[in-house]
Amino acid sequence: MSSWLFCLSLLSRRTFTGNIRFLIMCYDIKTKVEAALKRARHYGNQEAVQMLIEQFRPFLEEELFHVSGFQHPKLLIYTSENYKLPVVASWGLIPYWVKNEQQQLDIWNKTINARGESIFEKPSFRTSAKSKRCLVYIDGFFEHHHFAGKTYPFYIQRVDGEPIVLGGLWDEWTNKDTGEVVNSFTIVTTKANNLMQKIHNNPKLKEARMPLILSEEDADRWLNESADVAKKIIVPAPEGLLKAHTVRRLRGKNAVGNSPEAVEEFIYPELKFSA
Repeated sequence: MSSWLFCLSLLSRRTFTGNIRFLIMCYDIKTKVEAALKRARHYGNQEAVQMLIEQFRPFLEEELFHVSGFQHPKLLIYTSENYKLPVVASWGLIPYWVKNEQQQLDIWNKTINARGESIFEKPSFRTSAKSKRCLVYIDGFFEHHHFAGKTYPFYIQRVDGEPIVLGGLWDEWTNKDTGEVVNSFTIVTTKANNLMQKIHNNPKLKEARMPLILSEEDADRWLNESADVAKKIIVPAPEGLLKAHTVRRLRGKNAVGNSPEAVEEFIYPELKFSA
């Protein structure tokens, strides 16, 4: 597999370790260039793939194993405007109607994820839900499990090792102060399947959630079909698609940070958990 490509040069290299008041779902993810370019390869556009590899070559040399949505990294996403080739976008959706940088900062951390059941009604998401849906290819994501008053991080990936295709929304915002045009996106979430219900058991939440994971067929439909079709696609991932294992601490003073250890299995003897 190729070296990691998760972000561009503006991404902060520090793992988020501050106290967060809520963790809805899928704030920490892992990806690589092969995952991001899989769709381009699927359509057989080898010339374009090679062009992208050359364009991002400086970032292939640094491996990135763990990054938080609160860092607002720049990722590659696929949109309906050019569904064969990815574009760069910041994680955390900035609606086109945001007036200034202060409003952008106020909304940014609130739009890392979008609850699938309400994206067609919420002001921050409804325009994008109707006409600006996107795909994000990742290797896996992290979620925390609560047990005996403590939290334990899990790394979730596909059983077959293939990239996970996430359904998202994107938008284009123009900073009126600088003239800069910013592409940004959010990851859509849905109700958890059985595996994720067991892992994502935060007692402060009303229900367990998981990112919207799409099959290749549904990925095309998510991009190109009507809102009515998109609504029917927002369902939990099928059972048996994913596997999970515990990993070392991702937050706090003992966090492993951006290292291979972030995704390696780590056993907590005191934890009682059965998938």
